Amino acid sequence: MSLIKKELTEKSGFTMEFSVSKETYAKAENEAYKKNVKSINVPGFRKGKAPKAIIERYYGKGIFFEDAINACIPEAFEEAVKEAGLDIVGAPQFDVVSTDGDIVLKAVGFVKPDPTIEGYKGIEVKKKVDSVKVADVNAEIENARKRNARVVEVTDRAAKLDDIAVIDYEGSVDGVPFDGGKGENHELKLGSGSFIPGFEDQIVGKNIGEEFDVNVTFPEEYHAKELAGKAAVFKTKLNAIKFEELPALDDEFAKDVSEFDTLAEYKADIKAKMVKRNEEKAEAEVDNALAEALMEKLVCDIPEPMFAAETENYVRDYDNRLRQSGLDLNTYFKYTGLTLDALRAQMRPQAEKQVKVRLALEKIASLEALTVSDEEIEAEYKRISEAYNVALDEVKKMIAAEDIKADLLVGAAMKLVKENAKITSGAKKKAAAAEGEAAPAEEKKPAAKKTTTAKKTAAKAADGEEKPAAKKTTTKKTAAKKSEE
Repeated sequence: MSLIKKELTEKSGFTMEFSVSKETYAKAENEAYKKNVKSINVPGFRKGKAPKAIIERYYGKGIFFEDAINACIPEAFEEAVKEAGLDIVGAPQFDVVSTDGDIVLKAVGFVKPDPTIEGYKGIEVKKKVDSVKVADVNAEIENARKRNARVVEVTDRAAKLDDIAVIDYEGSVDGVPFDGGKGENHELKLGSGSFIPGFEDQIVGKNIGEEFDVNVTFPEEYHAKELAGKAAVFKTKLNAIKFEELPALDDEFAKDVSEFDTLAEYKADIKAKMVKRNEEKAEAEVDNALAEALMEKLVCDIPEPMFAAETENYVRDYDNRLRQSGLDLNTYFKYTGLTLDALRAQMRPQAEKQVKVRLALEKIASLEALTVSDEEIEAEYKRISEAYNVALDEVKKMIAAEDIKADLLVGAAMKLVKENAKITSGAKKKAAAAEGEAAPAEEKKPAAKKTTTAKKTAAKAADGEEKPAAKKTTTKKTAAKKSEE
């Protein structure tokens, strides 16, 4: 088995001829005979007992050729590729050139392109970090109050907006009840807009025990076509009224919902987390802007199989995420009406971007002669092990060190691009007072966290611990993908 000749063609194509020795082919043909003989009928012989020569005489000399040559190709092709020094992408097409003596095969396909890229240093991007306003902090606190509200039953007044009305109802159109139009003891938040427009408003002012008609018209775009645009009457009874009582905004509230003793400390912590989130968002936007710039600077004929393979990676990753939620692609397609081809079309743009950015960064790593140490590779193995809760030895079995090295080099290239970029601030912010920006925290020691029981601390660590920000797919694609497969 050996390489005979290779030729690189335009648009990252290649043609290569390689051989399979007569001896290797003969062994493969005998194996093909043993595999298929049990299912071959030859007159005069019991099924599965006919000699190879008799079968070939009866069915033709080439009856086992296809199975035999297909068995030979993988090893022969891999050896020839190594000898040729090619980086193949996608599945090539194979043809038989000659069967005289050693068998000569031809492979036609694509190689990973060798791009060119210039001007990757000094890329100009703007970094805009959103300021944290007082209103932002207050909104976060209000959400916490709503999550910790207690429901109180009302007995001494009529229903009003923001109440929870407990109702029985039955709807009809032209006096005829319709499917899905009946409910008992349904809890409806008045003003939520969850029912047909106008329905909730007609409950406002009604008293417990009161029975009344609610007259509404279904919207023209209503999902049930047989009801769209039609007038309906709902016979309704108000069984109970409830409302959500928000906790007082004081130190006791802070103690209940956080690990701090005072409301001031709780607010400061919320602001600090929002500042951190906004900074991380701004950094991600800078990274994305740099990636877009690199794609524009990349000069390369990228073979279609690279885009197709990356798209399939995205589809497979999406399927894995669905399965972690108890679904799968088939169920997802059933409920959404999407098809596999439609999902591929949705994911194709991001897959193309992934391929282009990675090619650009790999070329930069090569141009800059970037290196990765054994210690860095080992540290990355440990990071993956901890992130996915997989034993270190298992991670090393799943992911080759060369793949880890390739990802780290891409990450190092992105770091180099970012360090050499001209990153400027976005539009100058208005004065904090004018914008309602939350005042910066004073330089002082961190607020003392309140003492909690071991049980509460353990629960908070399990449920509320911040995890490291996920790294971009351009730098850690292989690790995440192989850990999920």
